[in-house]
Amino acid sequence: QVQLVESGGGLVQAGGSLRLSCAASGRTFSTYTMGWFRQAPGKEREFVAGINWSGGSTRYADSLKGRFTIARDNAKNTVYLQMNSLNPEDTAVYSCAARGGAVVAATIGLYDYWGQGTQVTVSS
Repeated sequence: QVQLVESGGGLVQAGGSLRLSCAASGRTFSTYTMGWFRQAPGKEREFVAGINWSGGSTRYADSLKGRFTIARDNAKNTVYLQMNSLNPEDTAVYSCAARGGAVVAATIGLYDYWGQGTQVTVSS
């Protein structure tokens, strides 16, 4: 069982940056593949980025490559999402998720555990 708690969301102006954190409970965090997803108002939840257990493999939504960076610190049981050059279209609730498989999946249904999410609002 893994419990996930996101933090770092807030209000930022267009062009700004935010770093989200996702703290996980449990001693097996280092064995999980982690992902970030987001859901904008009136839209379906979508994949943002994922990272494997060691941090050696990452995956991004094509539209976000170059602006967002995912990283993890297994010693701190934490995964991060650095978001740069934010624009109003990035406004959403951002959630982290964990899965026991080794593949960095983009499919929502393949993730076993989810956090509550943190709101990111980008003003124009």
